Amino acid sequence: MTVLDERIEMAETGDELTLDTMFEWLEKMPIPEGYKTEIVGGHIFMTPQRRTHWGITFSILKQLSSRYPEEHLLSDVRIDYPGHLNGIAADVTAIREGADEDENGRFRPEDVEFVAEVISKRTASNDYGPKKDVYAAAGVPVFLIVDPYTGEWHLHTMPQDGKYHGNVSFDFGVDIDLTDTPVGLTLKTDKFRRD
Repeated sequence: MTVLDERIEMAETGDELTLDTMFEWLEKMPIPEGYKTEIVGGHIFMTPQRRTHWGITFSILKQLSSRYPEEHLLSDVRIDYPGHLNGIAADVTAIREGADEDENGRFRPEDVEFVAEVISKRTASNDYGPKKDVYAAAGVPVFLIVDPYTGEWHLHTMPQDGKYHGNVSFDFGVDIDLTDTPVGLTLKTDKFRRD
């Protein structure tokens, strides 16, 4: 049975579309090596990994490793967030101490203390818009957007009522002070490269 056949069968039976079903379809598709795949608001996004993108992601992970154990730092790992079909694989996710995976082997949104997204040209509007809204609605305490095209970072904190109320932006080279957040450290950005 092809993915198309499964979609037709699902439509005919009235079964509700789920994230698990959509990811099962994606696993059967020939997705090129090196592409990140996630679902936001029921839409599938595939983005190729670039050297600059990975360098920034790695720098953030490396700096967070002084605060978080390795098993609580994730990159491109699916977490199902509230709202309509949001299976997001953020560039960087830090999970709170004491959190355990659920019965499906995934962490829950309430376990997330920090998320970082490094902008890709084709999905920038997604990171600045729907994903930011999803993270705020889930109560993720710290959401960081790093934009190698503008050479800026944008920090979003204080989620309440589905919005972030704390917003700070600076150029690369200015440290990101997270000492008053659950993360409890400062991230250096002077080595972040521009695209």
